[in-house]
Amino acid sequence: MTIDWQPLWLTFRLAALTTVLLLLIGVPLAYWIAYTRTRFKPLFEALVSMPLVLPP
Repeated sequence: MTIDWQPLWLTFRLAALTTVLLLLIGVPLAYWIAYTRTRFKPLFEALVSMPLVLPP
């Protein structure tokens, strides 16, 4: 019996790609939310916290 490793490697590659993309988006967004004063700040805070409040 042979083991097919392709699904496992695909999962690791997808996880790595997702992590990199979300870091590139999330870190600047967090910095912007923390250090800027704008009238849209509560809106962005609400949008960022939506996945925690309303799971899929």
